[in-house]
Amino acid sequence: MFTFFAPGRVNLIGEHIDYNGGLVFPAAINLGIHAQVTLRSDDITTIESEQMKGTLRINIHNENYQKRPQHWMNYPLGVLQLLKNQGIILQGLNIKVHSTLPIGTGLSSSAALEVLIAYIFLKLAQHPLADNKVTIAQWCKQVENNFIGVQCGIMDQFAVAMGKSHHAICLNCDTLAYTYVPLNLQQYNLLILNTNKSRTLAESAYNKRKKSCEKALAILQTQHPIQHLCAAKLAHLDALTSYPNLLKRARHCITENSRVQQSIKVLETGNINAFGQLMYQSHYSLQHDYAVTGFELDTVVQLAMNHAACIGARMTGAGFGGCAIALVHQSHVQDFTTYISQQYQQKCQLPLDIYNTKIANGVAQVS
Repeated sequence: MFTFFAPGRVNLIGEHIDYNGGLVFPAAINLGIHAQVTLRSDDITTIESEQMKGTLRINIHNENYQKRPQHWMNYPLGVLQLLKNQGIILQGLNIKVHSTLPIGTGLSSSAALEVLIAYIFLKLAQHPLADNKVTIAQWCKQVENNFIGVQCGIMDQFAVAMGKSHHAICLNCDTLAYTYVPLNLQQYNLLILNTNKSRTLAESAYNKRKKSCEKALAILQTQHPIQHLCAAKLAHLDALTSYPNLLKRARHCITENSRVQQSIKVLETGNINAFGQLMYQSHYSLQHDYAVTGFELDTVVQLAMNHAACIGARMTGAGFGGCAIALVHQSHVQDFTTYISQQYQQKCQLPLDIYNTKIANGVAQVS
């Protein structure tokens, strides 16, 4: 038996700019998807999940790769189709997965599953691309875009594949140039706050936001030689005054890209409080300019801001529900947890799940 693990991810700052040529700042976390794998002697692969219903059963050499009604199955199905189209020789496997990630909450459970399946097949085939995790991330993004139908950028798959313990990744989503930035949170813990407000990306406003950015870029390109929206300047936004919504979407992209750059600088100097303020600014921009937060996310971030032990909070992921993150002094985590859980339940009539997380490595075979 072989055992593998793919982490989830949080984006510390730099939201909704991965598909606009911007800089993002994600990190892999110690919540993720574990897989136990055994070899088969035939061409059948089975994939089953402890959390999800049904078993995906396919003939890897004679499969039409039609989407299944059980949505979770389409992520590994799309990956196997891509690997086959790339000429990768697949083998029959039995794969059982167990996830510690809450599903559909913005912690990249889908990207973790995609990267995990791709890595398992490449690793067990002893294919040289198993060690090329950037290519694995690129392929899994193609699956998300072309098979699943979500026009996401590469951040999620990249963080899941390339994560490094105790480090965040500064990733240029235009060029895929990246650097690892030591993440010293000092006396603060990174908490994930799951609002339990569900959202489905493919059916949400995600693709609409991407189209709005494309429209804004097209208008700006009539006056300025830029390739991506994050390359624009605030002064360029005069060209969008007749399109107030497009102006706000573009303004978020420009200012958020700047916040990523500022965040790296203040973290390198150990100014964790300044980083926390940039987190708050990011959420405000996502709320008012990009309009992807919603009542539950805004409520939990405001509650976090109200607690003295918290120095920064923001939504993470695509929004429309899902999770926020907060930096909370380690000596007051329990008090913060009790306070925010009670207040959130009263205001939103939903439970708040809280995860005290650590920064982890990317996808790997663990035994």
